[in-house]
Amino acid sequence: EDDDRQTVADALLGDQLVADLQFFKKTTTGNAVVMGSNTWRSIGKPLPGRLNIVLSRTGNVDTPGEVMRLSDAQEVVELAKYLNRDVFIIGGAKTYFEFADLIDKWIVTEIPVEVADADTFMPRDFLDDFEISSLHELGDELTVKIFQRRQN
Repeated sequence: EDDDRQTVADALLGDQLVADLQFFKKTTTGNAVVMGSNTWRSIGKPLPGRLNIVLSRTGNVDTPGEVMRLSDAQEVVELAKYLNRDVFIIGGAKTYFEFADLIDKWIVTEIPVEVADADTFMPRDFLDDFEISSLHELGDELTVKIFQRRQN
């Protein structure tokens, strides 16, 4: 059995997808969302009610004027000092990896299925320095687990 954690929205079906998206919207609205350029392209438009930030080292990504383009995690960290809102890293895999040492809290939706052709995985150890701080049952066998970084 593979211990890697799949990151696949495609595994969610019907009501599950609706429940997860509603939780995501409720959690992130009024805050900032940071995504890589591939995630931006897959979403295709700014998420309403949020400060949208797209990371691109080359700057070679088209975004409308209301979307901020930054080049790396350090620029996001500097910007966050001046924001009066939370910052959510919403993907993709490269972006999660870039922020891995900076993230204080993971919000993970566990889904009850395994996807045979999943092509993106979180590292086995990405939650090693974290502990569960709360659980949220969304129904349809979906559980959101909030993990806080352990204090040293």
